[in-house]
Amino acid sequence: MRSPASQCLPIVVLLGCVVACSSEGEGPRRQRISVSPLVSPTGPNSAEPFVSLSDGKTLILSWLQRDADSVTTALRFATLDSSGAWSAAGDIVRAKDLFVNWADFPSVVPLASGKLLAHWLQRNGTGRYSYDVRLAESGDGGRTWSPAPASTPHARGIPAEHGFVTLLPRADSTADVLFLNGSPAPENAAGERGPPMRLARARWTAAGAVAGPEETLDMRTCDCCQTAAAVTSRGPVILYRDRSESETRDIYLRRFVDNAWTEAKPLHADGWVINACPVNGPAISAAGEQVAAVWFTGARDTAKVQLVFSADAGATFGAPIRIDGGMPSGRVDVELLTGGDALVTWIERMGKDSAEVRARIVRADGTTEPPLTVSPLSGGRASGFPRMVRRGNEIVLAWTVPGAASEVRLASLTITPR
Repeated sequence: MRSPASQCLPIVVLLGCVVACSSEGEGPRRQRISVSPLVSPTGPNSAEPFVSLSDGKTLILSWLQRDADSVTTALRFATLDSSGAWSAAGDIVRAKDLFVNWADFPSVVPLASGKLLAHWLQRNGTGRYSYDVRLAESGDGGRTWSPAPASTPHARGIPAEHGFVTLLPRADSTADVLFLNGSPAPENAAGERGPPMRLARARWTAAGAVAGPEETLDMRTCDCCQTAAAVTSRGPVILYRDRSESETRDIYLRRFVDNAWTEAKPLHADGWVINACPVNGPAISAAGEQVAAVWFTGARDTAKVQLVFSADAGATFGAPIRIDGGMPSGRVDVELLTGGDALVTWIERMGKDSAEVRARIVRADGTTEPPLTVSPLSGGRASGFPRMVRRGNEIVLAWTVPGAASEVRLASLTITPR
């Protein structure tokens, strides 16, 4: 929520991108993405949006909103129905001890039962990185939420970092809760991170509670990159940024097959050695056995946004397809489209503190269509991570415009069929 001053900028489409070469050596193709701004229900001092879809047509938008006292923050949400009408915005939690971080955003997702499940971060001690993941459920469309104290997917009372959550709803009205799980910092090391983060999983039950202790899926991960997950026709696939003893931080993959997690393996062997967290997690989308995964890498001193397709539920992937324009910041997202194409969004740097939110269609055969600039924005951290969700032939995209009073913007990206 702490944002550098920046002028609020409109949604634009660069005319030069309407007809362009889709990739090196290919002829021009007409842009199939059209952009229309959507009214935002958020207001000033809003940031860190997340979007999901209920019943195939109702958009759920959540965001953090800072009160006028600059101390209290609320996790709020609103829904957009198929007629284009927003519900009244409501609070999920409002407190002075929420942990607010530009890269670690809360979320609200619908469960198969029709209930809503929300997560946020809340401080659990005096340390700089001492905070918990909190979970709450609503069975009445968000009018009321399960009472305090909210559930946690990890052991309570551990003064350490917990976050970068993915809530993955399942067909049986449960949800997987994936998160990075920290350990206390060494004694007399106040304000410092502790041992390496671990990838963990917990189960949210249909009864509205966490089932048992968390399960560790990887003992050493990158400290502050988002996790990602999707459900294929063969089961869940999860992505995260691993961290080897030699500080190689590539994206790794695990699948749930025959009631067990497969061995972790690299999504692609980038070989990115970096002695720091790049704060840039992957994204994944699945439909049946088809999977699209996208990520950022800086291997060999070259920043790239890359996408891979799988036709066998993530068991194997094709060769990486480069998406960016040469100077990406990353902060990626992806949605599969009708016919097997994928829409990728990311932030592209334009020099100094300027950047653009871009979108691009990648065809199932690996060819790329012209990139499109959805909106200019600040290139700093306060711009956060644009998030999107598919609603039929429409993609709804939400992002933060930083400034003295930051603002969440929304756009509808309509995809013209081939």
